[in-house]
Amino acid sequence: MQKRKLGNSGLEISALGLGCMSMTSAYGPASDRDEMIQLIRDAYDLGVTHFDTAEAYGPFLNEELVGEALQPIRNSVTIATKFGFEIDPATGKRGAGTNSKPEHIKAVADASLKRLRTDSIDLFYQHRVDPDVPIEEVAGAVKDLMTQGKVKHFGMSEAGIQTIRRAHAVQPVTAVQSEYSLFWRGPEAELLPALEELGIGFVPFSPLGAGFLTGQIDENTKFDPTDFRNLVPRFSPEARKANMVLVDLVKAVATRKGETPAQVALAWLLAQKPWIVPIPGTTKLHRLKENLGAVNVDLTADDLEQIDEATLKLNLEGERLPEAALKMTGR
Repeated sequence: MQKRKLGNSGLEISALGLGCMSMTSAYGPASDRDEMIQLIRDAYDLGVTHFDTAEAYGPFLNEELVGEALQPIRNSVTIATKFGFEIDPATGKRGAGTNSKPEHIKAVADASLKRLRTDSIDLFYQHRVDPDVPIEEVAGAVKDLMTQGKVKHFGMSEAGIQTIRRAHAVQPVTAVQSEYSLFWRGPEAELLPALEELGIGFVPFSPLGAGFLTGQIDENTKFDPTDFRNLVPRFSPEARKANMVLVDLVKAVATRKGETPAQVALAWLLAQKPWIVPIPGTTKLHRLKENLGAVNVDLTADDLEQIDEATLKLNLEGERLPEAALKMTGR
């Protein structure tokens, strides 16, 4: 597996990481725990060294899963987790709001360390910006945790550019996380140039468009009642039908290259910047192997130009998140 450095931080990780959220939540019922532990360890055997989780996934269950799976190989991997939501530590019930008060951040860090069975968190993201807490205080709290050795790197998820700049001035930000794929290219306008200027790495989640770019979903696909995509405008049957033009385009490139649509979509992301590390998630070993094959897909300059020309002409339908969730991004 190829390695990449996240910006100027010196943090070197596998070119593709593993997003672990779907193993316990979001895309339907949680998968078998023992099978997911084995899948995480299989990912490591296949070259993955970066694993992404959060206290909010489950809540708490995902961190516990990742912690158990990686404990035997802890010194050979990096773990990213997140703080910033209001979650009752006793019941595990998540509230509607955010909480990045310094004392809360430090309490979350201690709880996450226990669940992850580790002495330090490699990359600690603010999951969503808290409008009620100055970002300087958030960065300062993480800086304190770094001084104590509990955290090694500071990250931000779905934050606005000016907020990133302010945080970076207090404690250098190693990585920013946001959605980015051929299905949603919003970061290209302002975020990616700002990250390049500041020397911050980029970790795209949903690099396969929440599964849409794999070619396995169409307007007739039925999601589990607990699957979050039931609430996402761009996954309505009408939007899926209209947006199949993008999938057809990716399929055409994949056929020509002798690869799968998922591999082309991930290879396209990897080709954008050398400091981009996507974190596709899966619960299946054959999909994991397929995704990791993207690092060996050679998209030429002509391939990339053709993909850009074709996809930028498309008018895709539907917002990428429900309205309430969108309001929590870009702050």
